Amino acid sequence: MIKKIVKFVIVSFLLLLVFAGLFWFTTKTSNTWDAKTVGDIPVLSGYERVEASKGSYADYFRSLPLKKRGAKVQYYTGGDARFQFLSAAVIDQNMLSGFEQCADVTMRLRAEYLWSKGRYNEISFLNINNKRMNYTGGASRKEFEKYMKNVYVWCSTYSMYNETKPRAIKDVKPGDVLVFKAPTVPNFLQDLESKVMSQPIMGHAVIVADVAKNKNGKIAILCIEGNTPAREKHVVRNPNPFRNPWFVLDEDDNYISIFHFKKDELRHY
Repeated sequence: MIKKIVKFVIVSFLLLLVFAGLFWFTTKTSNTWDAKTVGDIPVLSGYERVEASKGSYADYFRSLPLKKRGAKVQYYTGGDARFQFLSAAVIDQNMLSGFEQCADVTMRLRAEYLWSKGRYNEISFLNINNKRMNYTGGASRKEFEKYMKNVYVWCSTYSMYNETKPRAIKDVKPGDVLVFKAPTVPNFLQDLESKVMSQPIMGHAVIVADVAKNKNGKIAILCIEGNTPAREKHVVRNPNPFRNPWFVLDEDDNYISIFHFKKDELRHY
């Protein structure tokens, strides 16, 4: 009897180690699904992606390519970025400059979509001086990238917040932005910022790349972000492995990336 108990304990312990290892692997590895695009990332059980017509903003986000399983977020200057745990998957898109950080990534994705559709006159952003920066380069890729680099210098989370309008959570759409202000940054991060960041934290922004709903009307969102110092844009990881990378709104998923989300910080152009 004692031998059976000992055997049971040993087997249980080994199984626990195996499951713990799988848990660690699946929660720490980038693109565990080996998805090719954002749209290939599976939704939560019981949820379905909102409908998206071909060529729509949502369709654009879902077509964004992902780097292969295990890829690490790289700095613009090269090398593995800090805080890899924030990334669930790396977007396979180049960076235009060392100023392409959080708000810049959201503006880049919006502008890329409009540019790809030939909607050049809609590419426009408000800068920190409350002045409108309009794109006038037409189909020229060189002019587009030159314009975006200038936007990175003169626009920020501050100007983005001023330019955008609030959106009710129940109406969230791909392309909406979550704009966080400095007071939402945890105090311990404010104390550590000089050690881990190249400049003070003044806010943060992520963009909603996909939306899914269940039959009870609950909403889950998938977000993309950049960060400081400039690094590859990536799908934001939910630390809850059973929801990663989806965040269920109106429940306990209040932290997206390392910033506390408030309902009035969901905004749209």
